[in-house]
Amino acid sequence: MKSTSSMLLLLRRLQKTGTSLCTKSSRRDFSLDITRAKSLVKDRALTTRAKSLVQDRSLTSRFTTSAFILNENKMDENKMDEIKERIRPSAIDHFKKRDYSLPHRIWTEEEVDAINVTHRYPNGFSDNLAYGCVQILRKTFDILSGYTIGYRLKTLDERAVLNRCIFLETIAGVPGFSAAMIRHLNSLRRMELDHGWIHTLLEEAENERMHLMTFTQLRRPGIFFRGMVIFSQYIFTGAFSVTYLISPNFCHRFVGYLEEQAVITYTHILEEIDAGRLPMMEQLRAPPVAIDYWKLGNEAMMRDVFLAVRADEAHHRDVNHTLGSMDKCDNNPFPPGH
Repeated sequence: MKSTSSMLLLLRRLQKTGTSLCTKSSRRDFSLDITRAKSLVKDRALTTRAKSLVQDRSLTSRFTTSAFILNENKMDENKMDEIKERIRPSAIDHFKKRDYSLPHRIWTEEEVDAINVTHRYPNGFSDNLAYGCVQILRKTFDILSGYTIGYRLKTLDERAVLNRCIFLETIAGVPGFSAAMIRHLNSLRRMELDHGWIHTLLEEAENERMHLMTFTQLRRPGIFFRGMVIFSQYIFTGAFSVTYLISPNFCHRFVGYLEEQAVITYTHILEEIDAGRLPMMEQLRAPPVAIDYWKLGNEAMMRDVFLAVRADEAHHRDVNHTLGSMDKCDNNPFPPGH
């Protein structure tokens, strides 16, 4: 009889507080209450009145979004469907995985293996200026980061490789987004169509960002590194945006030559992996974010990730060299996801 009275008091408390489970502490208290309720349900002295309250749908329905079920059986498919219908839209990700990525190329094994280092010979003052700027930036960064010495002495390790990839991808994601923003605003001001360039530029920006998200699964930069990224982003974003307003062709040619260097970098990383000088990269499995994004197999390794990233960079190289040879009012030859 004592346990029955305790159960009734406990159930009344649940009814009064069931709608205030917003804080972490209240959820913890509620979980403890449910545990106590379950133990009391097993008591043979429990009255019919208490049993009916435990099974009362008006009571249990308040807590289905937290998946607290007041019985000892596992949740069946019907109950899960009921929860999905009641749960608020922002929490649906607990039950269903979503893909928010823009259309992008999914590379075959033959395509990634066929990627080669190529170079477009500069033609004219604008091309030579763009190529010269890229060479200055490349050599300066190689010296300051110690990449040149490590490359020549064959002493590059996984940490140096990841630091280089992470920093470069924080920069590589800027041109596409800046160019897309400028063309978008220009289209709004002129009240004219953009000729299809915006989607290609946004796809490029997101693709570079996904490279970054992949590499940061393996290494989390420190405060100094993040500070350098913020500083470089402010400088490069401002300079590139102003330059794009002046000469879009120069900027696309600049990005084309920048992507040529990216293909060289990732080709060198793959050579180091194949030579056994980066054993961790050779034995490390691909992060789940990379497997989902590039549709890699469940057994994919980091070498497969670098192959996909290099293919992306080669694709950006060819796209930007093509856009750099076109007039800004020409129709974009690349469909979404190309």
